[in-house]
Amino acid sequence: MPVKYFHTVFTLPHELNSLVMGNRTALFTLLFDSAAYCLLKLCNDPKWLGATPSITAVLHTWGQQLSFHPHVHCIVSGGGADHNNAWHNLKKSERYGFLLPYKVMEPIYKGHFLKHLDKKILAGQVKIPENCNWKQLKSHLYEKQWLVYAKQPMGGVSQVVEYLGRYTHKVAISNYRILKVNQHSVRFRYKDYADNGKIKTTTLSLQEFVRRFEQHILPKGFVKMRHYGILGNFKRKERINRILDSMKLPLHPPTVLIPYAIRMLEKYGVDITLCPHCKKGHLLLVAIVLPLNKGSPVNAKKINKNGAFNA
Repeated sequence: MPVKYFHTVFTLPHELNSLVMGNRTALFTLLFDSAAYCLLKLCNDPKWLGATPSITAVLHTWGQQLSFHPHVHCIVSGGGADHNNAWHNLKKSERYGFLLPYKVMEPIYKGHFLKHLDKKILAGQVKIPENCNWKQLKSHLYEKQWLVYAKQPMGGVSQVVEYLGRYTHKVAISNYRILKVNQHSVRFRYKDYADNGKIKTTTLSLQEFVRRFEQHILPKGFVKMRHYGILGNFKRKERINRILDSMKLPLHPPTVLIPYAIRMLEKYGVDITLCPHCKKGHLLLVAIVLPLNKGSPVNAKKINKNGAFNA
């Protein structure tokens, strides 16, 4: 959407690290849900916005030295749409210089996460370590301040796209940060945020480097980038176009499906329709023969002149 965007980061306190490591799918999901709940609850409040914003959330699990540090980066529109698809700009963003005040977001985010974590523990959906006194830890976590970092507004749509392009598929450490690898250790650079962002170097044994890196391999099939609010999956394109129409802006064009043969030719310069033997003739799909059960008749689908299948 061609509007102002804000960047907000929701983190979990380090006291929860061991609990999250043992229940990653459940608690990563709860982290997403709690961040989205906080933003949607406040933005739907007429005091702040009174409309539903767009939210794109990306999960990161690492610190600069590969420590386990689960947090989500949220890109949030500086406004939202009401039930009639009319657009409303955030009322107090200019006053505060960022999306929403920390003191308003922190208790809502923390309360939602701990409330639902407690329910999951009581229901046996989250297992706690044997040496963990959950009642005592829960009391400590309610008293502790959680970090919700609201950054300055982003420059515009192009900056949002550029940011997401760099960060959605990052791994725990990029190759350029690794300075030296030998049979015993790995040396790499990192940014020390506790020391005004100074660039420093550290050396880890191979075993320790691999142990830290392995912590950030997500559970199989886990989705690390999620959308909420007006970017929610159900009828998203239809909803966005209604909002754009109310803003008197051009609608998003329909999705164009590009055949995989053309994608291969554009990206790799490989024409998969060429005969692999003579490299001159072209292969044409005329039928697909499906696997058969023993004793069943031949089951083939032939392609008609319009490119559709005939049984």
